[in-house]
Amino acid sequence: MTAQSPNPSADLFGDRRTVEQVEEGNELAPKFDAQGLIPCVTTDFTSGEVLMVGMMNREALARTIHTGEAHYWSRSRQQLWHKGATSGLVQKVVEMRIDDDQDCVWLRVAIPGGASCHVGYRSCFYRKVPVGAERTTEAKLEFMEHEKAFDPKAVYGDAPNPTQL
Repeated sequence: MTAQSPNPSADLFGDRRTVEQVEEGNELAPKFDAQGLIPCVTTDFTSGEVLMVGMMNREALARTIHTGEAHYWSRSRQQLWHKGATSGLVQKVVEMRIDDDQDCVWLRVAIPGGASCHVGYRSCFYRKVPVGAERTTEAKLEFMEHEKAFDPKAVYGDAPNPTQL
């Protein structure tokens, strides 16, 4: 963090003292992993559809709380990521929840523009993996979304895919 970027998490998160305090208390005391990250499941507020799963560090979680817009930590780019800053498809947080032991966040968002996936689909979960009786020896993925909500090349140009292989 730079001097121009004040710490938005200062005094926002409590210390984790007891199981009872974390699981039954009203203090936000998130548990970040060894890399300083916490997973975040993001769903559409209206439909409940899973849009994406991302990671947040302390700053991303704090900025999300302060701004009401989703921020994540990009592991591939190693930087804070304001979802939609480039595409204009900003995720507006309608509700934020945290699980019982405070090691996972759930964002319920409104997505003006109708898409959350950088590939152009509405959801990042646009393909189905065949399981059980549906499975064949080839196990090919099945597209569940057949039209993109936007053209990624028109939005991002020929920039490298933000998700590095």
